[in-house]
Amino acid sequence: MPCGSLLDVGRADVRKERSIRFRLTVWYALILFAALGLFSALIWLSLRQRLLSEVDRDLSDRAARFEAYMTREAAEVAPENLKDEMEEFCQALPSADYLELHDLSKSGVSGFEFHFPDPAPAARRTRTIRRQFAVGHDLFQLQISSSLRDIHHTLDLLRWLLLSLVPVIVAVACAGGAWLSRRALKPVDEITTAAREIGIDNLSLRLRTPQTGDELQRLTEAWNVMLGRLEGAVTTLSQFAADASHELRTPLAVIRTSAELALRRAREPESYRESLRDISDEAERMTQLVEDLLFLARGDANSSEMPRARLDVSDLVHGVVAELRGIAEVREIRIRLAFPESGSSVPTISGNRPALRRLFLVLLDNALKYSRPGSDVIVSISAGTFDKNGQVAVTIQDFGIGISPADLPHIFKRFYQADRARTDGGFGLGLSLAENIAHAHDASIEVKSEEGTGSTFRVVFQTAVSESRGRHSAQTRDPQLSAPR
Repeated sequence: MPCGSLLDVGRADVRKERSIRFRLTVWYALILFAALGLFSALIWLSLRQRLLSEVDRDLSDRAARFEAYMTREAAEVAPENLKDEMEEFCQALPSADYLELHDLSKSGVSGFEFHFPDPAPAARRTRTIRRQFAVGHDLFQLQISSSLRDIHHTLDLLRWLLLSLVPVIVAVACAGGAWLSRRALKPVDEITTAAREIGIDNLSLRLRTPQTGDELQRLTEAWNVMLGRLEGAVTTLSQFAADASHELRTPLAVIRTSAELALRRAREPESYRESLRDISDEAERMTQLVEDLLFLARGDANSSEMPRARLDVSDLVHGVVAELRGIAEVREIRIRLAFPESGSSVPTISGNRPALRRLFLVLLDNALKYSRPGSDVIVSISAGTFDKNGQVAVTIQDFGIGISPADLPHIFKRFYQADRARTDGGFGLGLSLAENIAHAHDASIEVKSEEGTGSTFRVVFQTAVSESRGRHSAQTRDPQLSAPR
């Protein structure tokens, strides 16, 4: 491997090992260092500006006093004695000050000049102010300079203090920040340790929830909720696999037994045909079970393709009733239709005809299966509230054995069968399939039942018009939702 790749891998490993605490401390140190650096620079610059402003103001006052003094003395003293008077005035100035005066009326060639002290000081840190003023007919230029040695000494001392104290403050703050971050993230480490101990074998365990009312409590509660959902999903999956295996084992055992008995010794042709019929029946049951399981699996994965079209509910239900009317007659059960009056039309719905046919076949077959001979099964389509809520409801009511309150909450679970229903040859997947199909069509399925009296299943659909309006309003709110469903 090239050296560059090795370095990249090494950097990636180091990057992975950096904890949140380390990154928080580094970011905190950088931000604090930048803030203190900016604060220190502002302090130093503001103090420097303030000191220089005071020096400029003092120099301006001195220049004004010198101008007034010279104007007064030039009127009272002879010109040859003017330098002595000015030197006497300058004796009162600070020793670090420097003053120059030039007569500009003679173009600076042989005019009056005055220096204090004399000669002019060498180059040094000074602050200088220049101004011109007139005395009589003469124009003078005054230059006063003041040493900045003390100011620079003060600024150098402040700069040294700031440069030396800022790193110390940052180091102390980083140590405190690391301690605080370690203390603040300690519950996260505890959550991580506890979460690592939870596996597929002990999903019932939960994290200890700190009653702090902060983000950590909400994180722990979210973890526990997720673990609960995961436990439920794993339990359902395990039960589903166990039930599927159990249901498949019985027909497989029948097929194997029939084949072994047929092969054990020579038999009459009729006996072979009977064995083959048993094998064919069990294979058909297995095929139906596998198809149901595949349908449910595709529904769980949200990959079940159900192309929709506008359907007439009454026409669809009529077809289902016609298919099962023969079974109803054999069982001596009357199917009564309660559809809207001929003058009113049932709104169409958007759905997949084969899937909805299967839904109504399941519900009507259940009604026939658990009805008493001589009783009625009523299939109705409600039409009284179409204009109000844009819904159409299909209701299937029987007057059979009903469902016990203990079984009612579980009837839509896969492979669930009440004790008295285990001899009907079913697998307990019918109602689960019906619920899956209803949800795929954005419909609701409701059940009311009283043991010994009968059951009523009600499926409520949105009409095709209301669905199109809902999609149109959603597309109006978000243009990205314009693709057809």
